[in-house]
Amino acid sequence: MIIFKEDFRNVDTYLSLRDQVGWIKLDRNQAQKALDNSIAVITVFDGDKAVGMGRIVGDQSVISYIQDLIIIPEYQGKSIGSQLLNRLIAIVDDMTVPGTRMMLCLMCAKGREKFYKKHGFIARPTESLGPGMIQYIEK
Repeated sequence: MIIFKEDFRNVDTYLSLRDQVGWIKLDRNQAQKALDNSIAVITVFDGDKAVGMGRIVGDQSVISYIQDLIIIPEYQGKSIGSQLLNRLIAIVDDMTVPGTRMMLCLMCAKGREKFYKKHGFIARPTESLGPGMIQYIEK
């Protein structure tokens, strides 16, 4: 049975999920700080087995980001990612002040654009928005 747990911030679970989808390795302290500083974390379980996670980061007023939406490979294609994404979007919707607009952003893995487009996200650049950009600071 699939269960969505809000505010489950276990660093071992986070690092294991990242590893199972082949994402870059994080330092344990870095990973814990990322979880601690997240606005929201939802972890997905099938029984006792963690199968996914998503985080929201941002300023809770003008801009929020969906970060680290992870579903391990054997659970992909079963609508779990869609359910998780919809729950994360609902959290941002709930924190948006009536009469204002919050920008909800994300950076998707290559090839996942179609998944996010079906959930209302738009790919940049557009006629009015430039391309998303990134810079890594490495020490």
